[in-house]
Amino acid sequence: MDQPIARYYELKEIQKQVEEELNELRSKLIEAYSEAGSAEEGEYKLVISYQERREYNDDRLYNALPDPSLWRLMSKADTGKISSLLKLNVIQEKVLADTFEPKKVPVLRVQKR
Repeated sequence: MDQPIARYYELKEIQKQVEEELNELRSKLIEAYSEAGSAEEGEYKLVISYQERREYNDDRLYNALPDPSLWRLMSKADTGKISSLLKLNVIQEKVLADTFEPKKVPVLRVQKR
């Protein structure tokens, strides 16, 4: 049983290193190509697009919700739960008007031709 445990640990360490290197490369690529939006290098194509995400303010969201029991469902601003409440028509978009700051997040995509 020691061997699978040791291998699992070893793979998790490798995964951690790979994720760190990917984050570093992602940052460098976004910094270098953010203005262009796309670039081609050899047989690879890089595309940087921006996705708008909402960063909710807990206090403002709590005050905007029509029912305090809704806040108990979330306990903090969770965009996934807020989106679900919107889709289910439990809350309306207009209630959330001043509760968030839009943030543009770069999305990096690299394809091999």
